[in-house]
Amino acid sequence: MPENHVFEYAVIRVVPRVEREEFINVGVILFCKRTKFLQSIIQIDEQRMAAFSSNLEIDMVKANLNAFAEITKGNKSCGAIAALDEASRFRWLTATRSTVVQTSKVHPGLTADCEKTLQRIFNEMVG
Repeated sequence: MPENHVFEYAVIRVVPRVEREEFINVGVILFCKRTKFLQSIIQIDEQRMAAFSSNLEIDMVKANLNAFAEITKGNKSCGAIAALDEASRFRWLTATRSTVVQTSKVHPGLTADCEKTLQRIFNEMVG
């Protein structure tokens, strides 16, 4: 029987108007310290975002979400944050902020397969 590992995840959100606190779930980031797993899945639905807010700069949001994904991967061309270890990148990406791209609070769980769990949470929360 596979061993279960503690993991943490957060939902990635686009918040077109921060003052209204309305958001669209666009992805999930999952971290498991024991397996050194850090991945995110992001899906951009431009039509949904445009319908949600007519003045949203979708190209800017896409660029920010792409940077989020590249930092998750540890792409060192994305600067000093991307060069940090998995735990530090996860903590930085999920820190509370008042920007158009935000994450939910961090939630814990147990899994024997981080990739399957990431996909399942993504399907539940975004798909």
